[in-house]
Amino acid sequence: MSPAKTGSWPVTVITGTPDPDALRDIFSVVDAAEDTDGNPPLSEQTLVELRSKSAGAHNLLVLTAHAPEENSVTEGEDLAGVAVVVLDGSEGVLEIVVHPTYRNGGVGAMLVDKLLEARGLHGLKAWSHGGHEAAADLAASYGFRAIRELWRMRLVRASLSDAPSTNLSTPSGVRLRTFVPHQDEAAWLAANAAAFAHHPEQGAMTLSDLQARMAEPWFDPNGFFLAVDGNGEILGFHWTKVHPSRAGQEAMGEVYVVGVTPAAQGMGLGKTLTLQGIEYLQRSGLQAIMLYVDADNEAAVALYRKLGFTKWDSDVMYGPMAAS
Repeated sequence: MSPAKTGSWPVTVITGTPDPDALRDIFSVVDAAEDTDGNPPLSEQTLVELRSKSAGAHNLLVLTAHAPEENSVTEGEDLAGVAVVVLDGSEGVLEIVVHPTYRNGGVGAMLVDKLLEARGLHGLKAWSHGGHEAAADLAASYGFRAIRELWRMRLVRASLSDAPSTNLSTPSGVRLRTFVPHQDEAAWLAANAAAFAHHPEQGAMTLSDLQARMAEPWFDPNGFFLAVDGNGEILGFHWTKVHPSRAGQEAMGEVYVVGVTPAAQGMGLGKTLTLQGIEYLQRSGLQAIMLYVDADNEAAVALYRKLGFTKWDSDVMYGPMAAS
């Protein structure tokens, strides 16, 4: 760690995995922001990297801004904001979280200014989860513009009687089964890479990424559906997720990831798998289900609208204006 000052606020630069005390404070800010905003302020991959014991200077940079005692709402210094950069070579993704208590006080700018000193912004893109106006203003002030929009869509059913029919049809020679841990990892990773060959995050998932998610409390192989052919080859999949209840929000299901390999395109597996997962989540007692989809993926958006999903919120990615 290398403590530094930006203006009158201490900013600390951490390379690699933060120590347990710092990590506890970081997740406290993350939880406070999610309770206030109703959506996670950091992407799942960023959370995985923060918890990873193998993260280092090559792939993780964390900056923490602390409110001085005279500005703190508690005794001592409060953690007011966090900036996390997940790196992949010379490129990376920046995400910033400011504790609700310290918003509109320039904390985000303090963190970015220190990042400029510590590394610079070259090769970076930035996510704003929830598309906050303050984030748009901050991005513009550093020469960044919106380059991608990720919608959150939600399906709410009044009762379980509204759930999809259990009479799901599958193409001849195709059957649905659930994921088997310690058996299907390699085959699923290959199918996932093929299905998302051009996706900036999902297609790059590694075995360690998969194992990290399988170790999470929410992982449930019974909600991880695979479509396989007569030889057992994976043609498509629907991995569901359940978000536990928290601060005024009931537990919610998620269409976590649906993919169909190029060889199985045009068979209708995407819709079949999506319905299978929705049915599973609703039969589990969940009344609300959400998903993420790129706003410009017209085919996927159209499918989800037909299934009853509506736009709920959006995340915005920012990149340098010079890239336009």
